[in-house]
Amino acid sequence: MAAASAVSVLLVAAERNRWHRLPSLLLPPRTWVWRQRTMKYTTATDEAYSIGPAPSQQSYLSMEKIIQVAKTSAAQAIHPGCGFLSENMEFAELCKQEGIIFIGPPPSAIRDMGIKSTSKSIMAAAGVPVVEGYHGEDQSDQCLKEHARRIGYPVMIKAVRGGGGKGMRIVRSEQEFQEQLESARREAKKSFNDDAMLIEKFVDTPRHVEVQVFGDHHGNAVYLFERDCSVQRRHQKIIEEAPAPGIKSEVRKKLGEAAVRAAKAVNYVGAGTVEFIMDSKHNFCFMEMNTRLQVEHPVTEMITGTDLVEWQLRIAAGEKIPLSQEEITLQGHAFEARIYAEDPSNNFMPVAGPLVHLSTPRADPSTRIETGVRQGDEVSVHYDPMIAKLVVWAADRQAALTKLRYSLRQYNIVGLHTNIDFLLNLSGHPEFEAGNVHTDFIPQHHKQLLLSRKAAAKESLCQAALGLILKEKAMTDTFTLQAHDQFSPFSSSSGRRLNISYTRNMTLKDGKNNVAIAVTYNHDGSYSMQIEDKTFQVLGNLYSEGDCTYLKCSVNGVASKAKLIILENTIYLFSKEGSIEIDIPVPKYLSSVSSQET
Repeated sequence: MAAASAVSVLLVAAERNRWHRLPSLLLPPRTWVWRQRTMKYTTATDEAYSIGPAPSQQSYLSMEKIIQVAKTSAAQAIHPGCGFLSENMEFAELCKQEGIIFIGPPPSAIRDMGIKSTSKSIMAAAGVPVVEGYHGEDQSDQCLKEHARRIGYPVMIKAVRGGGGKGMRIVRSEQEFQEQLESARREAKKSFNDDAMLIEKFVDTPRHVEVQVFGDHHGNAVYLFERDCSVQRRHQKIIEEAPAPGIKSEVRKKLGEAAVRAAKAVNYVGAGTVEFIMDSKHNFCFMEMNTRLQVEHPVTEMITGTDLVEWQLRIAAGEKIPLSQEEITLQGHAFEARIYAEDPSNNFMPVAGPLVHLSTPRADPSTRIETGVRQGDEVSVHYDPMIAKLVVWAADRQAALTKLRYSLRQYNIVGLHTNIDFLLNLSGHPEFEAGNVHTDFIPQHHKQLLLSRKAAAKESLCQAALGLILKEKAMTDTFTLQAHDQFSPFSSSSGRRLNISYTRNMTLKDGKNNVAIAVTYNHDGSYSMQIEDKTFQVLGNLYSEGDCTYLKCSVNGVASKAKLIILENTIYLFSKEGSIEIDIPVPKYLSSVSSQET
């Protein structure tokens, strides 16, 4: 992988669609490993290879298949992405045996930092503060229970080889210890094929603060400041930001220096993340090190003006770290929101299904959208249900937070449940705005974040009715042009009558409630809409921007603009105020036909 040479890099489950032509590293061809069906990633590559069926054990976790593709494509290096085999010591060793560069740390570092008990000992020896706990070899239930009693409840049971919240349980009393231990063991065995556990003191309402580090083959190591990943559900991150709010410069320096000591203790090479638990007084202790590029790395790129994937490639090619510690500066603030196919009202359970409609905010230098799906793709049951990462940057935290909320309102998905509205509630919560974040944030503010569905405002129902009427009119106009018969009774939907105004009775469904709307077609093209005992004066029009249709309307003189989507029997309106979903009731004589078609 010499400088100024053409390098073929095999990209496995990578997160991005952004490549570089570097001065010293040219990257033709870009080879992509894919499964079964063509996704967005494969269209950005020169070559794509199928590695098997959807289950990851038969595809992305099959080392032999990936090595075979590397040989077939003459790849000199493998970038393992952010998951699957990216922290697998055996895979890194296999690459080395096959003469293929593994774009990541040496196998020894993966081993030492991947086994939590080993990593704690190494960190303590390197002068990195660690959480009190038991990391020993005696894995009997009785031994673990005795150490939990010694440490003092509450304690955290963690899988020794764990990650991503798997094999992790909080135990608040000795009475529940055995049940939680057995549950953690089962999950760890299934996820990592290893049910060894460690016990740590659980810090109530801590912050999860992590530091991005880089090492090279020349003994250099630097930190690129910290990220706050405290806000989580099911022990998994949902929103991240950099830098961490409320951290003073001297604490930031101590965090970074501790992370560099951790990296140097295992002769680290490449991108890594050192994770710390931090209390309310900003005391911090080592939690673990992720020996790969993290999903949330873009927020670090945004505040440092770096490209960490480029750095990975340069370091794998034998170059030194591109910048010294003094040259790495922090500018502005960045947020990353993970957009998931999940139902927050059902304990954030993942969902699968088609992305019937997908539209996103416009990407620009301060707004990044990292995704592997397009409209029409399906979210599978076989993988993490993350649809995209929305990353924003601004000069300060408040401006970045405003930009995040603005961008979330423009991220519109129809076809399955998502957490977008939840993220909007979260990012708008006063405590989040104040930077008072911790790992118990979602449970603590559960009621405010998961608001029960309210009845749609009458003005919103008028908007939905207008959107439906104007869509019908647009379809009628299209029919007229195609039929070339302007006098056809099907060529008019204006409701025009001689000497009288036409009133149409409509019914829309708001949640479980049918809403009757009497719509009077006025001669000037406006509408009078009566809902219960109140009448609204409504007018407006449809227009297109790109692939989207927008409804511009006025209800009783109040103007608004909303993205309009009508699919099957549902009207969707997305605006800066939020989103609403209004159904069009199916007549009883058609309901049986409709149910048979679905």
